[in-house]
Amino acid sequence: MSDLQTDFEQAAKDVKTLSERPDNETLLRLYALYKQGSEGDVSGPKPGFFDFVGTAKYEAWAKLKGTSSDDARKKYVDLVKRLRA
Repeated sequence: MSDLQTDFEQAAKDVKTLSERPDNETLLRLYALYKQGSEGDVSGPKPGFFDFVGTAKYEAWAKLKGTSSDDARKKYVDLVKRLRA
């Protein structure tokens, strides 16, 4: 397993133990980077109009379309490190 993959998995654990809950915009960024890093480009149908949280998550992930998994993993790890500092 690559060092980046190991760091990514550790960051996914670390994010659950942050001392403060990040704001919604940061949470969406974390979600989108995690999904892009683990699954690649957004897939599946967009959630319904009244699913506000699901739609926000889908749209945040869709903005990263074309970003490589490695790049998304690195950005995710860096963001978690900044939040833990």
